[in-house]
Amino acid sequence: MQDYSNDSRIVMTLDAGGTNFVFSALQGNKAVVESFALPSYATELELSLATMIEGFRRVQAALPSAPVAISFAFPAPADYGNGIIVGPRNLPAYRDVALGPMLEDEFGLPVFLNNDGDLFAYGEPAAGFLPYVNGLLAESRSPKRFRNLLGFTLGTGFGGGIVRDGELLTGDNSVAGEVWLIRHKLERGINAEEGASIRAVRRVYAALTGLTLDETPEPRVLFEIAEGRAEGQQAAAVEAFRRLGEVAGDAIAEACTLIDGLVVIGGGIAGAQSQFLPAIVHEMNGSYTAPNGELFRRLIPQAFNLEDPAQLAHFLRGETKELRVPGSGRTVRFDGLQRTGVGISKLGTSEATAIGAYAFALTRLSKGTV
Repeated sequence: MQDYSNDSRIVMTLDAGGTNFVFSALQGNKAVVESFALPSYATELELSLATMIEGFRRVQAALPSAPVAISFAFPAPADYGNGIIVGPRNLPAYRDVALGPMLEDEFGLPVFLNNDGDLFAYGEPAAGFLPYVNGLLAESRSPKRFRNLLGFTLGTGFGGGIVRDGELLTGDNSVAGEVWLIRHKLERGINAEEGASIRAVRRVYAALTGLTLDETPEPRVLFEIAEGRAEGQQAAAVEAFRRLGEVAGDAIAEACTLIDGLVVIGGGIAGAQSQFLPAIVHEMNGSYTAPNGELFRRLIPQAFNLEDPAQLAHFLRGETKELRVPGSGRTVRFDGLQRTGVGISKLGTSEATAIGAYAFALTRLSKGTV
């Protein structure tokens, strides 16, 4: 994937939420204006659109040079390729709105819209987890390198994105990487997001302790309880995060059967990784049982928790050997350990998403795809 860290082009960006629109602009993967927020007016379309235009005008006026594009995440459902917003729940005024074309007419710039999970995933190979891991492998003199990545966000929802050989997989209907719709491992009648999100952690803790949801602390507090740093039922908090890891790990393993690459996790719960990441990796390394009773691995590659120093060392070491080429005196280096690494975003979710929006716009412009 092309490195845009020294690129001089500027792209205006937006973090679109149901409460606020947060505006910024990037140059060389770095913010070039101080971000600011304006109300999103989620139920008033004309006022919301006027606010969006006002925000981008303020950004444009503060830039050191002219921007080349606008690129940002906007909630689904949408036809992102054509810039059409279909009807997001947290921005109900946007029903069948040609948002991209409107902004193109207003600013005379190419406009690129995507899902936030997709842009998070795209930011990680651009300047985050993928180059970080490949850099560690290079320092370890390993011949192994990764080109593909799956990104997952654990927070209000369970989001995902897929990057294959530096290309963001968007799909024919703008719905690639919709991992939240994978089946819940433990409750087969519902989707995985109900077991891999903020509300899932709170719901499990409430069920185990007899509290109501209103009485149940937020995951940040539940993490402190699980770590033994706050009062509460520690065993219940530990189990709530472990169960999230089991459900998320099952869904991630399903995705990994189709896309062979690294796995990076972000989102509002990512800071609690010590409580759920071991369960994710354990689930990915699980087994199936053949009809004859024989066990075999669920995934072909072995999954490693890259936040665990011992597992990281094994991952980097691999199983490298020298192989003699038949009929020749020369040898080739070969790493026989088929593996994937699972870790937490080094950029943070917001920064990775912004960098993903920046990289997506510049990649499309470079290819003449507008």
